[in-house]
Amino acid sequence: MKLESIRLKNYKAFKDASIENIPAFCVVVGANGSGKSTLFDVLGFLRDCLTYNVTRALQSRGGFNEVISRGCKDERITIEIQYRMPITGKERLVTYVLQIAIHEGRPVVEEELLRYKRGAYGSPYHFLRFSRGKGYAITNEEDFDKQDEELTREEQALEGMDILAIKGLGQFTRFKAANAFRQLLENWHVSDFHIEMARGGKDAAGYADHLSVTGDNLQLVANHLYQNHRDTIFARIVDTMKRRVPGISSINPIESPDGPLLLGFQDGSFKDPFIDRYVSDGTMKMFAYLVLLHDPNPHPLLCIEEPENQLYPSLLVELAEEFRDYANRGGQVFVSTHSPDFLNACGVDEVFWLVKEKGYTGVKRAADDAQVAAYMREGDQMGYLWTQGFFGGVDPQ
Repeated sequence: MKLESIRLKNYKAFKDASIENIPAFCVVVGANGSGKSTLFDVLGFLRDCLTYNVTRALQSRGGFNEVISRGCKDERITIEIQYRMPITGKERLVTYVLQIAIHEGRPVVEEELLRYKRGAYGSPYHFLRFSRGKGYAITNEEDFDKQDEELTREEQALEGMDILAIKGLGQFTRFKAANAFRQLLENWHVSDFHIEMARGGKDAAGYADHLSVTGDNLQLVANHLYQNHRDTIFARIVDTMKRRVPGISSINPIESPDGPLLLGFQDGSFKDPFIDRYVSDGTMKMFAYLVLLHDPNPHPLLCIEEPENQLYPSLLVELAEEFRDYANRGGQVFVSTHSPDFLNACGVDEVFWLVKEKGYTGVKRAADDAQVAAYMREGDQMGYLWTQGFFGGVDPQ
C-alpha cells in the first residue's frame, strides 16, 4: 500500500491544498510555521479519530475552532487521501474522504466514504458511505471485479455521529480497502527522537518489538535484534554503521551487573568499547535510525522531522540513501528538513516545498517547477538551488 495524494480543506493552515504524486521517499521543506508538522499530523489526527472518536481527536488539538482554518466560509474540515493497493488481483487507486462539521454544537462526521473503480473505465464506486452515524457498506467486496455480479449494500448504524465507520469495518479482512487503511493508520510511525532518552542506564525491561517515538527503548530493541536476528538484521545494521560512521567496528549489547542494559560501540583503534552514554550524538542517532529502518516488522509509513539535528553534514547523504533504500523495499518515508546537505542527496521527484501566502499554506512540487527541473537535469543539486532562492515563496523573507 502506498499513499498517492493528500488533499486538505480547512485543516489549520491548509485552507485548500493538496500534495499529489507522492513518491515512496518524500522530502518536504518550508519556513518555520509553514505547516510541515501539520502535514505530518494529518495521519495522526485520523489515527486518533479511529482509536477514539472525532470529538476526542479535535479536543487534543484545541477543539474544532482551533483545527478549522481561520476565516473560512465553509465550516467543514475535509481530508481526502488516495492510496494504491492490490484488490482482487489488480492494483487499485482507492480514495478515502472524511468530512467533519458541527451539528447542534458538537462535531459530527458529515461524510465518510471509500471508493475505487470497478474496472479500467467509469466512475469510482462507493463501497462505504456514511453520514452522521448512518450509512452503508458493500458486503461482498470480493465480487467487486466480477462485472456480472451484483454488489450487496448493507445499511448500518454506528454508535454515535462522531464515530468512523472504518473503526469497525476495518477490523475485517473482507473489507479490503478499509482494512488496509486502518492498518496504515495504526502502524505508521512519527519519529521524535531524543538523544539523551536513547542513551543507556535504564532498567532492562519494557517494550522491545519496535523503536519508540522518542527512542527511549533503543537498548532493548537493539538487544532484541541481537538475540533473535544476530546474523541477519543486526549484522546488516553493524555493517552499515561500519560503512557510514568512521571508526565503528562492532556494536554489542552489554548487561551490567546492576541491571541496566547498555550498548558497547567498538572503535577499531581501541581495545575496550565505548558505552553508549559516551559516544557522540551523531553516532547514536545514526544507529537509532538504522534500527528503525531495519525493523523485522517494518512500519508502512515513517515520518521523520529534521533528521539533520546532531548529524555531521556528510552523514546526511548517507542517511538519505538509507531512507530511500527503506522506501525501495516497500515502505514509504516522509521527511521534513531545513538542511541543504540533506536536500543535495534528493532527486527532483522527491522534493516538495510549502509556501504560506495570506495566512494559508500551499504545496509546490519541485518536478513541476520548470526552472528547478532544468537545473537538475544539468547536474545541479537540490540543496544549492534552495539556498540560492529557486524555491519560489519558501523563504519567509
